Amino acid sequence: MTPRFAAPAPALDLGGRTALVTGAAGGIGRACALRLAAAGAKVRAVDRDAEGLDRLAESAAGLPGTVEARLLDLTDLEAAEQAAAGTDVLVNNAGLQRVSPLEDFPPDVFHTVLTVMLEAPFRLIRGALPHMYGQGWGRIVNVSSVHGLRASAYKSAYVAAKHGLEGLSKTAALEGAPHGVTSNCVNPAYVRTPLVERQLADQARAHGIPEERVLAEVMLRDSAVKRLIEPEEVAEAVAYLCGPHASFVTGTSLILDGGWSAH
Repeated sequence: MTPRFAAPAPALDLGGRTALVTGAAGGIGRACALRLAAAGAKVRAVDRDAEGLDRLAESAAGLPGTVEARLLDLTDLEAAEQAAAGTDVLVNNAGLQRVSPLEDFPPDVFHTVLTVMLEAPFRLIRGALPHMYGQGWGRIVNVSSVHGLRASAYKSAYVAAKHGLEGLSKTAALEGAPHGVTSNCVNPAYVRTPLVERQLADQARAHGIPEERVLAEVMLRDSAVKRLIEPEEVAEAVAYLCGPHASFVTGTSLILDGGWSAH
């Protein structure tokens, strides 16, 4: 009997599809927006950083798809839900961080982190699903974190939001499956982004060590691969989950943590 081998995976083609990427002005969001535009998608790139969005749009010139920059503050939940209407691909990426012990953590910051990183994704998914269900196809990719699976000290809001996002993503997967909609998380460890770079001083204070020791002794301590992840690596994982060969992948977490969770 002749063995059967799978055909090579086709190049990702999102021509005719509309994708929305939050937090698109920099870091992972920027890399995702450019990757999906390179696959032919019409990308709605949303952020509250106007200058970053302008730079993104310039970088996207000449790609097969397009990037439409839209200013959006995700604490405006109604506007977030409306922005997601008519999208085929939704990438919930926007995030913020605060490093502080629980007893000193500002309640207003905790509330803002949960709003942007959990409630806003819920509203965006809610806004995107009617169109996805109507056409029988959709891709929801939630940029979670190793902190969606593991906790770290001094990051109560971020860890709580990412753990909640994991549950939201799984629920969307169960409800979306009969309609051709997948929902998954991508879980990187520390990525080379401004969000991570801004943590160095806060981590040094929280752990009582010099800033130059934070990368090795805190951020990369639990990772078997001793380097930061590049945003483009995360964007490739997002792209994979949007492709035809990932139609059976739903309700799960694609972990890019360099072996952190293997402990």
